[in-house]
Amino acid sequence: MYDIAIIGGGIGGLMAAYRAIVNNPELKIVILEKGLSLAKRHCPAGKNQKCIHCKVCSITSGYAGAGAFSDGKFNLGTAYGGTMGEELGEDLAMYYINQVDSILEQFADDYPPMYHSNEELKLKCLQNNLRLLDMNVRHLGTDKNFDTMQSLIDALEEKGVEMRDLTEVLEIEKMDGCYAVSHRRGNREAESLQTSKIVISTGRSGSDFVIRTCKKFDIRMDANSVDIGVRVEMKDIIWREFSSQIYEPKILYRTKTFEDRTRMFCFNQGGLVSAENNHGVITANGHSFAQPEKKTENCNFAILSSIHFDGDFQKPTEYAENIARNTNFAAEGNIMVQRFGDLIRGRRTNAHRLSQSTVRPTLQAFPGDLSVVLPYRALTNIIETIYALDKVAPGCANDDTLLYGCENKYYSIRPKHNENFEIMDGVYLIGDGSGITRGLSQSGAMGIFVADKITGREVNA
Repeated sequence: MYDIAIIGGGIGGLMAAYRAIVNNPELKIVILEKGLSLAKRHCPAGKNQKCIHCKVCSITSGYAGAGAFSDGKFNLGTAYGGTMGEELGEDLAMYYINQVDSILEQFADDYPPMYHSNEELKLKCLQNNLRLLDMNVRHLGTDKNFDTMQSLIDALEEKGVEMRDLTEVLEIEKMDGCYAVSHRRGNREAESLQTSKIVISTGRSGSDFVIRTCKKFDIRMDANSVDIGVRVEMKDIIWREFSSQIYEPKILYRTKTFEDRTRMFCFNQGGLVSAENNHGVITANGHSFAQPEKKTENCNFAILSSIHFDGDFQKPTEYAENIARNTNFAAEGNIMVQRFGDLIRGRRTNAHRLSQSTVRPTLQAFPGDLSVVLPYRALTNIIETIYALDKVAPGCANDDTLLYGCENKYYSIRPKHNENFEIMDGVYLIGDGSGITRGLSQSGAMGIFVADKITGREVNA
């Protein structure tokens, strides 16, 4: 019998386990993670190579979650990265976000300085109909983030937290005074454990499990929006004015054509474009390293066009996945890449034109034509946004700028929950799988908040 079973070993689950065991060292806690231990996680395709469609993707699944191979950016605020400010109130949300920062500092060697907002750059953006969001950013880098997460995991094991990898949770059953969690490790027979409390922290990759659980227990679910977009790659020097002062520019734009909102997201200085496998669908992402010798001469970021569904349509994720799946089909099972100059001239990028580009691609992708796979409205928004960004970072709209398609963000459905993020008595849903957070800091903050609630710790922020 366990006191707490945590489903998913991403940052939310790890932070929940750490805070709970610190609050009460006598607790019996288990973490069930469908992916590998952090030390064993690696992409067998090798860096910058074509995805080979592993059954469980080591980029998106495993201990430390999808954030393990991210850029390691912790956005310490509520302006973006989720809606915790709305859920908890600004003061309490910021308390828990800052708690994430404090815990990370305990386990990071040579904790990096914080980047702050810049008024001159904000003004420059406003003068060109762009909005640069305020945010304090702590950038660990992919390598340092990996080491920090491993140190946190080691500390959890030392404190007696049981950690099971390659363990898929099948279902939850209500019992008298507790829950039974059915799970299977690898190819073994399914087994069950009993627990008083459950924390579901499966991330976006666990959306199917969350939906199944909500349907089983008749928990109302609300559909979220989806973002359709591309990963953009260009010479790093083009954004040096921004990255040297605030590290990560997060910029919003309202398009003139459709009055839709687009956003510049997940900027990686000197970074690499990467591929990730989500439910068998390959999408683009990006990361960068803290160590100077690992940096490239390029930077990359996402441009995402938000799509909101009115009415009773309840499958926004499936819609976005179908777009990505069709892109994979047109790219022979790979990610597609196109020069911006080819896109606006209505021609497909071929291997020859790609080889002549001044921007050397950091991901092996299929040269193609994004206009045949991306929706007209989303593509129009993306093109218009690139031209808008070119006004504050001249060179952004160069012919040789590379667009990788597609990069979609699937925000999980949002199940009905109470003020403690309980979807039913003793079952808590946190992180990106809740539809509330969209990043590392707020996911971790939700984990700490829930742990405090479970252990009865009162916080007056």
